[in-house]
Amino acid sequence: MSYLNKQEGGSHYMQEIQPIEYIYKNKLGYIEGNVVKYITRHRDKNGAEDIRKVIHYCETSCRTTLISVRVLL
Repeated sequence: MSYLNKQEGGSHYMQEIQPIEYIYKNKLGYIEGNVVKYITRHRDKNGAEDIRKVIHYCETSCRTTLISVRVLL
């Protein structure tokens, strides 16, 4: 049995492509991975709360990118 076929609690990730698989195969980091996780599950779990989390992680990604660019300059 593949680890991707086992679900611990809830069915909000039981989709053809699970977020963890997409995140891993695309070598996404923590922040980007959370964007994928929350946008994938928002319809089946926490709705608007998960969308707000997506926005938060996108804003965090923008801020950390700007900080990185400033350090390089």
